[in-house]
Amino acid sequence: MDIGVPYEQLEQAPVAATPQSVEKLISLGYTVRVERGAGALAHIPDDDYREAGAHLVDEEAAWGCQVVLTAHAPSNRELSLMRRGATLISRLDPARRPGLLENLRARDLTALAMDAVPRLSRAQAMDVLSSQANLAGYRAVIEAAAHLGRLFSGQVTAAGKFPPATVYVIGAGVAGLSAIGTACSLGAQVRGSDVRPEVADQVRSMGAQFVPLPSAQEVSSDGYAKEMSADQASAANALYAQQAAESDVVITTASIPGRRAPVLLDRSAIEAMRPGSVIIDMAAATGGNTKLTVPGQVVTTDGDVTIVGHTDLAGMLPAQATQLYGRNIVNLLGLITPHKDG
Repeated sequence: MDIGVPYEQLEQAPVAATPQSVEKLISLGYTVRVERGAGALAHIPDDDYREAGAHLVDEEAAWGCQVVLTAHAPSNRELSLMRRGATLISRLDPARRPGLLENLRARDLTALAMDAVPRLSRAQAMDVLSSQANLAGYRAVIEAAAHLGRLFSGQVTAAGKFPPATVYVIGAGVAGLSAIGTACSLGAQVRGSDVRPEVADQVRSMGAQFVPLPSAQEVSSDGYAKEMSADQASAANALYAQQAAESDVVITTASIPGRRAPVLLDRSAIEAMRPGSVIIDMAAATGGNTKLTVPGQVVTTDGDVTIVGHTDLAGMLPAQATQLYGRNIVNLLGLITPHKDG
């Protein structure tokens, strides 16, 4: 069976395969066809794929394979290049894209959504959301440091001293914990909140202070936070506003699978923040956690608060994003190819 890795004409990473993952796919018995230039965004030359055993092909040959691997949902034009009955493995966000599902069905395609893998111990090795969120949390802090215009750590010098920056992280899932750990390692004073009380020890273990919500939810059964009631959300948002007003950096990570991101900071909360402070909205791609977030843009309010709405923070680390995503796919195909016969 042949596997195609096309060049995705988007200004985003990751790519669906690395030379290392190509080698593993070949060891499972597959023939791998990589479109020329597919690894450009991840700084992977075509020669590296060739040396790994892949066949370098044109666009039609890559999309025409029995199995096609992509990192982003294909366009209608790209789907038209796939053969009927083929299998697509990709990040598809199916709950938010009913039109895409209809197009897949109309073309008799089988689609495996890598971003719909459940958060179970059995599936951790294939969990794309977790692997990418870990990178995104790190990058969120780097973006915050770049926009803040001051050191995260405090210092005592001959010319005087200054305190460390204060960072508040809303949400202590994979992305939030990664952000907390990174901010702590840079010397910031970090606080974190989450609707799930069971993550308090995880926040503390990263070196941060846990700030409990007035009305926390019950223990999560699937690793995801559930949508709060109106009263719970109102009480939580009041706490978020109070903490944000005391912070130099706020990083929001709240997301509900298949739904629009909840608004955690309204206009008045943002207006109460100190001039020069920064918000990194990690949910910008699904609508944003603040009222003033503009997905894909960095905006500065009249009160001099910078709101960063990058929609693919993990993609800003293309080499690692591709490496982890490619490995997630290999782990999936390893399970569904038990005899290593392709």
